[in-house]
Amino acid sequence: MASDNGKQGGFAAKMKYISLVILVVQNASLILTMRYARTMPGDMFFSTTAVVMAEVFKLLGCVLIIMCQYVGFRACTQHLYEELFQNPMDSLKMAVPALVYTLQNNLAYVAISNLSAATFQVTYQLKIMTTALFSIVMLGKSISRLQWVSLFLLFAGVSAVQLESTGATSSGKATGEKVETEQNPLLGLIAVVVSCISSGFAGVFFEKVLKGSVASVWIRNIQLAFFSILLGLVSMWTKDGAGVSEKGFFYAYNWVTWMTVCMQAFGGLLVAVVVKYADNILKGFATSFSIILSCIASVYLFSFHITAQFAFGASLVIFSIYLYGRPSRPTVTNHDGQKGLPTKISETGPKSKKAE
Repeated sequence: MASDNGKQGGFAAKMKYISLVILVVQNASLILTMRYARTMPGDMFFSTTAVVMAEVFKLLGCVLIIMCQYVGFRACTQHLYEELFQNPMDSLKMAVPALVYTLQNNLAYVAISNLSAATFQVTYQLKIMTTALFSIVMLGKSISRLQWVSLFLLFAGVSAVQLESTGATSSGKATGEKVETEQNPLLGLIAVVVSCISSGFAGVFFEKVLKGSVASVWIRNIQLAFFSILLGLVSMWTKDGAGVSEKGFFYAYNWVTWMTVCMQAFGGLLVAVVVKYADNILKGFATSFSIILSCIASVYLFSFHITAQFAFGASLVIFSIYLYGRPSRPTVTNHDGQKGLPTKISETGPKSKKAE
């Protein structure tokens, strides 16, 4: 018995560091790949079609996971039919986050087309603030004073980075990179801010739906992907309908485009699998490392120039992420009613149950 517990503990420890590597690589490589796909020379693909294809792959991936959970094709299809079609009003709940996620994904392409990879990576951390605020309003959660301080530092760091970016002219120099396409940093800033607001609302709404139902996270992701495909097609037809009709759905697709689509689709599913082994501190470190990795890679891949102001703002953001993920120190109430810090916490005491 002790041997089995030791093996499980060793496996969990290994998975903890493996998940750290996966989270860092996924966070950094997706942004770098998206930036390269939108700035490489040659014809440009329609970003709205890439959003739709990412959701198609995500849906297929979730169906494959459910097929692995249920032995036999008939059992799998029966389960999908019961969960998706026998309660259509429950499935319809996912139309709300699907609409917001579709907006977010399309705005991410607008932002990464007008901001450097490093600037986008730093600014996109504003989603931590929007998620916290929506959690307070929609879920009734509370955050500590230290977390409020970290959110203020996060905003200050992002502001320092963006003041430098938007203060330049509307060219490659404005993003700190040597690129051939024209950039609009102000448009990129507006797009990434709205994308962060959308991400915060959709994430909290999705969490609220999950807590109020018995459906698995994979079923919810299938519902989410289904509505996202429909709404993505509407968005594509509205924005790029004439171009898609003339040039085709997969116009200007290449290996970089397909890599971006696959990373968007399967990256999130991969993170969902490994994140159960990572605590908040580890996820904070992963985000911090991915920012550093994106900055270093941008220097070599896009000739990005790291200035003192950018380094200061990025450092504030990294430090704020670390503070936000720090566990709050437990307090005990003395016999006289005053609160104080415990000298030791019993290892045999009650533990809070982690959300699945």
